[in-house]
Amino acid sequence: MQRIHRTIENAYKVLDGGVLSREEALELDRQVSGAGLLDLISLANKVKDKYVPEISACSILNAKSGVCSQNCKFCAQSAHYQTGIDTYPLVAREQALAALEKVHASGVRSFGYVTSGYGYLKPDREFEYILETLDAMEARFPEMKLCVSLGVLSEQTAKLLSEHHCGRYNINLQTAPGKYAELVADTHGIQQKIDTVKYLQAFGVEICCGGIFGLGESSVDRIDLALAVRELDVEGIPLNVLMAIPGTPLEKLPVMEPAEVAKSFALFRLLNPAKMIKFAGGRETVMKDFQGLLMLAGVNALMTGGYLTTRGRSVAEDEAFIGRLKHFSSDSRKLP
Repeated sequence: MQRIHRTIENAYKVLDGGVLSREEALELDRQVSGAGLLDLISLANKVKDKYVPEISACSILNAKSGVCSQNCKFCAQSAHYQTGIDTYPLVAREQALAALEKVHASGVRSFGYVTSGYGYLKPDREFEYILETLDAMEARFPEMKLCVSLGVLSEQTAKLLSEHHCGRYNINLQTAPGKYAELVADTHGIQQKIDTVKYLQAFGVEICCGGIFGLGESSVDRIDLALAVRELDVEGIPLNVLMAIPGTPLEKLPVMEPAEVAKSFALFRLLNPAKMIKFAGGRETVMKDFQGLLMLAGVNALMTGGYLTTRGRSVAEDEAFIGRLKHFSSDSRKLP
């Protein structure tokens, strides 16, 4: 127990602007368990309170669902698997605007426009329609932050998005670079995603880039994912916990234990102290009674109102949830 205490106490340097190394994160992962985990979570919450204290929320529209050519083993929307989800082509502009209006009326000011598929390397007609839709969204509600997720881009399409009100772009690495090929066997590699991030950053677009826990990865893989997004210097890190989808190759994977999820979120916060860390899919269905624990483990953003192919909690429920969490704001004093 004494060794665990010293290991966590060393990590308090993050509160003073210090940087946690890979070796130090691995040591925390190895040493911390049981009651020590609550100390680690408390530190992560203190770091969040110091650097990014406000909790934010976003809502998304699944603007194009399913029939994706890529074979990501965890994804309900892959055409390679029979998962029984609703599939449809790109929604009409009026439908997208109606979804945006509903989110705006709820008080949420960040809206995600998401399509299934590999991405857009050339500005074809569908891509041009998306650009026109983004223009219409900006004209209707200029105060809304538009977050777009269209898959892999080229330098050309990244530039066009930056010119059409894409305030933030989401493209997840999903797992550590060294693990990626096991989860996406042969349709694409992780480098295309990394290139997409860099193209967009060059044109001034903010980036959300995170991944999924519970894909059969090790805790070392999760730390390496945290370091990979740190190296990319993204603004936001959305993290999901796998809800194993029947029909996918990962449907038999066991659900992660809440304690392991909490430790992983806490380590992400210590490795990325000043970034937005968002709890996305799996918050209600995997964490259940332990949702609040995750929100006290360094998380400062959440996705509300539903996900791509699964339902979530209502905006009103999450608004009340956030209000209650504010009573747990911590100070920055070190362990005695």
